[in-house]
Amino acid sequence: MDMNKRKELLEDYKQIKTYMGVIQIKNKINGKIFLDSYPNLKNKWLTLQMQLDMGRFANLELQREWKEFGSDAFDYEVLEQKDASKVDDVRWERKQILKPWMEKLQPYGESGYNKPPKD
Repeated sequence: MDMNKRKELLEDYKQIKTYMGVIQIKNKINGKIFLDSYPNLKNKWLTLQMQLDMGRFANLELQREWKEFGSDAFDYEVLEQKDASKVDDVRWERKQILKPWMEKLQPYGESGYNKPPKD
């Protein structure tokens, strides 16, 4: 590949916007939800589905029910997204945008797959 083409492709890549945000995975059978935030939402559902299909998802309860009910029993939704290029501290910002969703939806116990916050 010549240098001009490579430079052009690199510049095009830099122009692609990256969105961070909060996602929800919902079990359509029992209504339980899983919430989390990620620094890059592009193709996130495909990545999460692959982890779940391979049995490698970090949340063991969600993993178990994915295996039990199958992928068709779950919906994925982006609840909030934000242009990541406008954020200085992505880790801090992810916590800030996730917190109100956790408080509002309370995805704990019978309602969800998340662990309750420590007091």
